Amino acid sequence: MTSKSALYRPAALYLSVIDNLLDGVYFVNSERKITYWNKAAEEISGYKAEEIIGKCCQSNILDHIDCDGRSLCDSGCPLFATILDGRQRRDEVFLRHKDGYRVLIHVNIFPIIEGGRNIGAVEIFTPRMSTRHDYCRAQIQPAVTFDSRSNSDSSNEEAESYIAFKLQELRRSQNNFCVIFFDIENLEVVYEKYGSEVARNLQESVYKSIYFNIRPTDHFSYWENKGFIGVFEVNKEYEATLLADKVRYLVEGTDIPQKMGNFSISTSIGVTMANEHDTITSVVDRAHKVMLQCDNTSGTRISSDA
Repeated sequence: MTSKSALYRPAALYLSVIDNLLDGVYFVNSERKITYWNKAAEEISGYKAEEIIGKCCQSNILDHIDCDGRSLCDSGCPLFATILDGRQRRDEVFLRHKDGYRVLIHVNIFPIIEGGRNIGAVEIFTPRMSTRHDYCRAQIQPAVTFDSRSNSDSSNEEAESYIAFKLQELRRSQNNFCVIFFDIENLEVVYEKYGSEVARNLQESVYKSIYFNIRPTDHFSYWENKGFIGVFEVNKEYEATLLADKVRYLVEGTDIPQKMGNFSISTSIGVTMANEHDTITSVVDRAHKVMLQCDNTSGTRISSDA
């Protein structure tokens, strides 16, 4: 006669295997309550299993948004759609890390069928390759933090060195690139109303939202006390504006510290295409000047000469 404990060994074995995958995996029941959260899910999201299990995925704890910045937890959730119709789905979304920044993930969702009934769904999620690359790199050599901006020369030298390299590539191989310059429009309000610690945390979250979602061929860093600078490869000039719009929704999708309530982040974004006659100074100054051309109306604005 087979013992009861022996019957549970296969399930325990499967869970052990799932718990040691490099992909994040979680289960939800038909009420969208999370019932399982593996170790990779903890690593990718920053949330421990005990912080997640038992919560409903539509409670916005992960606050998935699509590539247009639309929230998926209230409407348009592919996982909920799979629970309803039993169809497998694949998609690309941004989850909100516990620290507030965004991580682009590929999701593979399929139903859990038992006795002919759909009793829930499984989601397997994987950071896109460049995010995984940057994530692993960050474990070895942590990303620049807000506090390290006291040595702004370090960030500037990194960006200048990369722009010099890209200018050489442009002249030699016609590899086009754009420079995007932006700042957090209402950061001074945050300092005055909520204090320096909240402002630092918010700015670092914005930094990470961009840093963890760029390609290995791109560069992103702080720039002096003026804001942030990004250097991005492009094939066509119009792609520069599309990249600026991606920066926009990543900034707007950054998590707001709880004590700030309904506060919303706005930003001014300037984008310019580099040309063969540019120097490091000329292309950076032009991107900064284009950013300053944004008018004084409220809300996020993008200005481009591309």
